[in-house]
Amino acid sequence: MKQRLAVPSEQLRRTWDASALGFGTTAELPALEGLVGQEQAVRALEFGLSIRSPGYNIYVAGPSGTGKTSYTGQLIRSRSATEPVASDWVYVFNFDRPDEPLAIALPAGGGPTFAREMEEVIHDAQRATGRALSSREHQNKREELLRRVRLQAEMIMEELEQMAEGQGFGLTQTERGLMPVPLLDGQPMSEEQFEALPPEQRRQRQERAQELQRAIGEASRRTWEMEKVVRAELKQIDLHVASQAVAPMIALLKERYKNIPRLVEWLSRAESELIGPAIPEPSSREMEEEAAAAADMRLLAQQRRRVDPFARFRVNVFVHRLTQKGAPVIMESNPTYVNLFGKAEYVTNRDDGQDDGFMQIKAGAIHKANGGYLVLQAADLLASPYAWEALKRALTMREARIEAPGQENRILPVETVRPQPIPLDLKVILIGSAQIYHALYAVDEGFRKQFKFKAEFDIAMEASDENVQGYASFISQVCRREEHRHLTADGVCRVLEHSHRLSDDQTKLSARFNEVVEVIYEANAWASRDGSDVVDDVHVKRAIVEKAARSSLPEQRLLEMIQRGTILFDVSNQVVGQVNGLTVMNIGDYRFGSPSRITARVFMGQKGILHIEREIEMSGQIHDKGLFTLAGFLGDRFAQNKPMAFSASVAFEQTYVPVDGDSASSTELYALLSALANAPIDQGIAVTGSVNQRGEIQPIGGVNEKIEGFFRVCRLLGLTGRQGVMIPKQNLSNLVLADEVVEAVTAGEFHIWAVGTIEEGIEILTGVPAGTRDEHGVYPPGSLFDWVDRRIEQFARNLTAWNQGDSSLRV
Repeated sequence: MKQRLAVPSEQLRRTWDASALGFGTTAELPALEGLVGQEQAVRALEFGLSIRSPGYNIYVAGPSGTGKTSYTGQLIRSRSATEPVASDWVYVFNFDRPDEPLAIALPAGGGPTFAREMEEVIHDAQRATGRALSSREHQNKREELLRRVRLQAEMIMEELEQMAEGQGFGLTQTERGLMPVPLLDGQPMSEEQFEALPPEQRRQRQERAQELQRAIGEASRRTWEMEKVVRAELKQIDLHVASQAVAPMIALLKERYKNIPRLVEWLSRAESELIGPAIPEPSSREMEEEAAAAADMRLLAQQRRRVDPFARFRVNVFVHRLTQKGAPVIMESNPTYVNLFGKAEYVTNRDDGQDDGFMQIKAGAIHKANGGYLVLQAADLLASPYAWEALKRALTMREARIEAPGQENRILPVETVRPQPIPLDLKVILIGSAQIYHALYAVDEGFRKQFKFKAEFDIAMEASDENVQGYASFISQVCRREEHRHLTADGVCRVLEHSHRLSDDQTKLSARFNEVVEVIYEANAWASRDGSDVVDDVHVKRAIVEKAARSSLPEQRLLEMIQRGTILFDVSNQVVGQVNGLTVMNIGDYRFGSPSRITARVFMGQKGILHIEREIEMSGQIHDKGLFTLAGFLGDRFAQNKPMAFSASVAFEQTYVPVDGDSASSTELYALLSALANAPIDQGIAVTGSVNQRGEIQPIGGVNEKIEGFFRVCRLLGLTGRQGVMIPKQNLSNLVLADEVVEAVTAGEFHIWAVGTIEEGIEILTGVPAGTRDEHGVYPPGSLFDWVDRRIEQFARNLTAWNQGDSSLRV
């Protein structure tokens, strides 16, 4: 049986013939086009990108290191280059609602041009208005108006003086304004002279003084109204002149942008608003002198507040495509809320009259990608507060708003400018693991509605001739890109063999290209140390071995404890109810096989199989399922005509971490059968594989690490030539063993057996035929199952006798 089920050394790994590759070194190979081995994902991604309907954003799923991010970016850039360039977007001042800036779309590259043109209009408007207001014709009109008002003022003053003179009064200017003064012989009367007058004369003069005071007030009112009218007329003259100076500039812009109605409308409004800031307030000469006296103070205050009277007419170039060709592609590596949706200035104090808040609006990735593609890492997006919900909302509403993050959750909202939202037309590509996709699909309705398309990258590819050539071209591409030494055909063969190991499959190559690239980098470094012009297979092998050695400290510590006897382990004797099982330990980037002793003890009772790890809650659900499977197998084989009147305990010895998985279920069953039959098991044979209730051995994972782990223990404790590992036959295609194991098997120092049933396995372990039931349900005498059957029957009889009070029991 052992010889028949032994696996020959040529089946223990997949090797490649360098002469069959058709090249000497990778320098001879052409550059790789596309992505090797991911045809299904590529096809899906290309089709998904062609669908522009709402909700057909794409989720690119797959393990890290498969090239999904780099290839997605490459494919999108290639596609976007043939698509139209997206629009520019600018924000301008909203004259009706200053806190809600207006968003206006312009042709690609038009944003910076329009902003520059508006700056020129502002500059030229000031100069043109200044020249027009300084012209002789305009100054003559102003002087004529001012002369007329002065004449009218003089006439009013003359009338007032004549009225005062007729009443025996003069007029004098005081701090309180123009005041009537009584005269005596043409001279102002002193207070003593006024008091010396008879009372009746004093009363008459006081009445006339009050009458004059009223006349003075009326004259002042007439003069003020006259100045007000003239000031308005001067303003209209200035506005008319300034309008004539500015209108041609705005008209030129209106004509240039006549196909953008919103911009033309804003320019019309800006034209009427722009004239005022360029014109000083018209005033009389006195008012001009007074203003000049305070000019230094006003200038100082303006400098302190940095007020820009033309801020409202400037243009915030929010997004521009000045140098862009094709549709935009934005790959945002840090998708925080602000990086995605931009930000607006916080409004803390607007008492200075400055209207430049719209100039502080900054674009986010979603605005920059508008009209094209936005690529995000799903894990990073979900880790950023508010970003995921805001993205779904934007895609649903098909518009991009700029709001303070978490604004809806604030008790007192922060006052900010509220920019007009921008219509959204883009395709979002999320890149992440399949686990994230399934989790979102299960619980997030918004995700299902907005990400209706999935492209999934596989972890492995078929080892076809086409993919092998693509793999070699990929290696060549890496060498050229990094300016490294090229690999020989033998070196490529070693990389291919390592790729099989990464995929745990002789028929598939690994699609984890980042791990392959690491081997290429390190092999190049070893070739450099050897002074070689090319990277050969010895350099690749050394890179693989050295990389593993750097992380193998936990395995070395385990082997050291086994060698010292701290961990009890036997690889040479035969023991009843004891089997060497195999597990896999994952320590960061390193996996290794860890042997584990499994023991079973049986005794009379009715508790069934008692698993110690399960009883103390150190086992997982999958492991517990495997344990119940054992009961099903034993019941089928041995309890068809009698009860299972025995109890058993099963334990992983010296295990101090939780146990899960069912890959040890066959091992536990072998230990139970050995204990029931009292048949010793060869401790030089380790076992892995799960079992079903029919007794069929099922495949497991980590088969290479498990075999290598047990081999290193045997080599450490001494190879006998009888040792080996028993694996499920379905795992034969997963064998990609290390050179040291293959060499030991070739030399007959170590063995691999592939079994399909419990019967085959127990015969290898004990050397005793398992036996097959005849038509009466009886196993052949001397078979291991016959021993088990008789033992269980004896347990049943003993239990019956014990229950009847008979203490003379047989074992």
